[in-house]
Amino acid sequence: MKTALIADLISRVSEERMARDLRYLTDDPLRYRKLNYTRPGAAKCSLYEADDYIAAQLDSSGYSVELTEHLVQCFRCDPGKPKAHQYSAPLPEDPWLPACNLSARKTGTQRRDQTIVLVAHKDSQSWVDSPGALDNGVGTVGVIEIARVLCDVPLATSLWFLFCNEEHTPWTSVCAASAAAERGDDLVAVFNLDSLGGRSQGDIDAGRMTNVTAYTEEPGRALAELMAEVNDRYGIGLIQTSCKRDSPGDDDGSFVRAGFPAAVINLGSYPYADPCYHTEEDTAGRVDIRNVRMAVQATLAAVLELAG
Repeated sequence: MKTALIADLISRVSEERMARDLRYLTDDPLRYRKLNYTRPGAAKCSLYEADDYIAAQLDSSGYSVELTEHLVQCFRCDPGKPKAHQYSAPLPEDPWLPACNLSARKTGTQRRDQTIVLVAHKDSQSWVDSPGALDNGVGTVGVIEIARVLCDVPLATSLWFLFCNEEHTPWTSVCAASAAAERGDDLVAVFNLDSLGGRSQGDIDAGRMTNVTAYTEEPGRALAELMAEVNDRYGIGLIQTSCKRDSPGDDDGSFVRAGFPAAVINLGSYPYADPCYHTEEDTAGRVDIRNVRMAVQATLAAVLELAG
């Protein structure tokens, strides 16, 4: 795809739309996105309400949305642990509840059997009343926005927009990755959007627009290098860095473990430095939507370089 067209497409990423989506999912009317919380007067839990909203946004852009149900449990809270890590394993008698992966696909015009995955976990922490705005409301709205921008754009390679659940157990990205391996899918790249713009208080105070692309296996390095290239080529303005992790983690790690090594995570810092990580203070009001927009633009540009 030509540079001018990519530049035009990334310019269509809207802070206003993403901020609207983020407010809905993390502030008003939804405060949380979990199986063990139902708003007063609501007919279903807040995670199901979030699913309805995400599906409606994709449907309005012309996508067909598939829901795949998996049984999970909510984490328990252990207040004896450090605040960011107070989750503990559920007990055997705790209920198993259905949680859905949401998928929307865009078929490629030439390499239709090759697929680029854009994944984000849509749930907030099941063991604490946290809005989960940075973790991971921002990644959720980022994937929605990329799907919107690309809805009418023909691409040579197929895309898979995947919304899963990581703050309940087991992770449902594992199910999606395992199913892809069983089908024999050719996943040429996996971009996990998680905690975009989540950074240290020092970076927040200095107004630094950061993004880290972390990878585990060598094929992920090329994706990390591409993120740096598009940041420079299109003048996005991120402080873009990369790092290699010792072992697979997060939802990109689910795909690495399933045999898809070309997988990365884009996030605001690594090791993750947001002072409100996994706490009640992870609110929409703290999100720097400009930083989120820039990280989404860079991810979109990388996808277009690969898929166009």
